[in-house]
Amino acid sequence: MLEVANLSAGYGQLEVLHGVSLNLAQGEIVAVLGANGVGKTTLNRTLSGVLRPTAGRITFDGQDITNAGHDAIVKAGLIHVPEGRKIFPNLSVRDNLLLGAYLRGRANRAANFERVLDTFPRLRERLRQNAGSMSGGEQQMLAIGRGLMAEPRLLILDEPSLGLSPKLTEEVFTLIARLHTDGLAILIVEQNVVQSLAVAARAYVIEHGRVALSGPAAELAEDPRLRAAYLGL
Repeated sequence: MLEVANLSAGYGQLEVLHGVSLNLAQGEIVAVLGANGVGKTTLNRTLSGVLRPTAGRITFDGQDITNAGHDAIVKAGLIHVPEGRKIFPNLSVRDNLLLGAYLRGRANRAANFERVLDTFPRLRERLRQNAGSMSGGEQQMLAIGRGLMAEPRLLILDEPSLGLSPKLTEEVFTLIARLHTDGLAILIVEQNVVQSLAVAARAYVIEHGRVALSGPAAELAEDPRLRAAYLGL
């Protein structure tokens, strides 16, 4: 479904990604792991069309989207839930959700709206509340729900556990596993190695803008290099 080949990208003269290659199949959960500052967010911004690559190729569902605009990428069904949630704090929960269907999913907006509220019952209780007044965990649910309103074929989650308590982090990853049972392909881009490897089928570890390790999640969880670098073992 997603093929990234020898991707390089950066900002001006600063190259952040250096020939990154990865892939994700239909209905698969893949994790991209790495410490802060290794290029994970740059990868997400490039995949979603916010940042143009300097080299390499991105193919989504057989279509070359390397130089496509972000609006075309959204319409194709590649939906990015950004780091920090990026909700509209002064708008209501309802309006935040409805904006998720602005470019894609408009025809089924009412049905998708109910589906999202069934997935996140807490949001149903807060539809008229300004999004900025909710807790961090509720805002993360809102951000994911807004992404689901666009009927994603691939959902990219950028640091979904950022700033959340251990209990809320557990809730978010439980939700990710549940979404996957419905056949949704998910790319998790995270620093949380343990939780990500627990739900993903495969994973890539990025260091200094390059893929340092890759393979089945269960095998990487036992890899001594990963355990030493990220788990302190």
